[in-house]
Amino acid sequence: MGDFAREGLFADSPVDLGSRCTVFMNSSVKQAQKDGATLGNISAGLSMSVVKNALYKVIRVTDAKSLGRHIVVQGGTFLNDAVLRAFEREIGQNVTRPSVAGLMGAFGAALYAKEHSSGESGILTPKELESFTHEVKAITCGGCQNHCRLTVNTFANGARYIAGNRCDKPLQKHSPTAKYNLYDYKKGLLAGYGPAKGERGTIGIPMGLNMFELFPFWHTFFTKLGFGVVTSPQSDRQLYFRGQHTIPSDTVCYPAKLLHGHMDALMDMKPDAIFYPCMSYNLDEHKGDNHYNCPVVAYYPEVLDANITALEEHKFIYDYVGLHRRKDFPRKMTAILAKYFPPIPEREVREAAAAAYEEYERYMSRIREKGREYLAYAKENSLPVVILSGRPYHLDPEINHGIDKLICECGAVLVTEDSVSDQVEKFPTTVLNQWTYHARLYAAAKFVAESKDPRINLVQLVSFGCGVDAITGDEVRSILESGDRIYTQIKIDEITNLGAVRIRLRSLFAALGLGE
Repeated sequence: MGDFAREGLFADSPVDLGSRCTVFMNSSVKQAQKDGATLGNISAGLSMSVVKNALYKVIRVTDAKSLGRHIVVQGGTFLNDAVLRAFEREIGQNVTRPSVAGLMGAFGAALYAKEHSSGESGILTPKELESFTHEVKAITCGGCQNHCRLTVNTFANGARYIAGNRCDKPLQKHSPTAKYNLYDYKKGLLAGYGPAKGERGTIGIPMGLNMFELFPFWHTFFTKLGFGVVTSPQSDRQLYFRGQHTIPSDTVCYPAKLLHGHMDALMDMKPDAIFYPCMSYNLDEHKGDNHYNCPVVAYYPEVLDANITALEEHKFIYDYVGLHRRKDFPRKMTAILAKYFPPIPEREVREAAAAAYEEYERYMSRIREKGREYLAYAKENSLPVVILSGRPYHLDPEINHGIDKLICECGAVLVTEDSVSDQVEKFPTTVLNQWTYHARLYAAAKFVAESKDPRINLVQLVSFGCGVDAITGDEVRSILESGDRIYTQIKIDEITNLGAVRIRLRSLFAALGLGE
């Protein structure tokens, strides 16, 4: 590493790698290698990218002068001489790097522990160290549907430390707010729309992306028409690997990648048709300038059809559908279904559509009513509330990695953006507010910013690879900060890093003075 950094110090033409997250930097480095860039120029380019990302994406400075004239840097990253020099070049002045830069965090933790010590040290004595033993065992927990991969550390005195858990069950703890988790409530509602049989055939629906919200609509629609309905299994790591070979782009968000596995599983179930329509628009909730779906949600069925060759042997209904056009939806769906099944009278389709719209509205009303109930409970019992805001598909445990349960472990009541967005009137934003899901995010942020209860806060879930969330994050932050509230963002993808998430959540509660 030292040699790599030294090469960067003497680079004559550093490669411009931008300031994106390092997760996506690898492809840029590979391209630079193909273009003939030298090792030194790549090293210098990476160092400059790390600095720019930290300054302009994390710290968000607008002017280097705002950092001050006397700057001390710390952390292991700054032990890299090329990064240090890139930082100095970027801000236009020299800085001080202590010789113990990589240990300053540890020293700080030690000083904090010393200042807050209650008395006797808990460090083992030399005699205790002589008989010290430590055994590590990896197990899979079967306590709930998360199936966490646990690391169990057992010590000589019988004490155990368990890591890797997404809930309190392996620790045999009970959070007082565990049952006030709107994610669990929503999953329970969806589970109520179980498999159904029908005389007209069986429709297979992949449980991904917008289906986490629209499934009540489509389940009701098809069962009223006399179709059976089955869904793909719950997402997990194996399902992802199962469809990985047909994913055309590694930079698309993880929720979209998972759909390839869902489609593969559905084909094995052999329904009479697989239904996953393209939907440019969502239903209009009158919160924004328009009501589009994001491009991935809207058109990913086209990607699936183009890349999963096995779908050629199955009926795959991915026609363009507009639920927002309630009046002509029945006529449109009658024509679509006639391409795949014996003709169905438009009168029957119209009746099924009316029942489906009614069921969807009932489903959303239940979520909003439960959200109000949880908020009232939290207020009555002086409990913190986190509005975990994202997209409908963040309900998937494989996508959210159990973050909802971590929040409840911290003693907070959890509600969702769609359970409070209806309580906010349409308001002007500084961005073009044209997506339904985004309009809910902004409305939830406004709800928090205008709330007189400081115990209500918002955490935004963002998927790696989601380009539009570069916009939503800034706007949600701006709305929250207009009400002197803290903005917290958690980025999630196929990699589980619950330790970092737990630290961020605890930091939020500590900053708010709400304890853990």
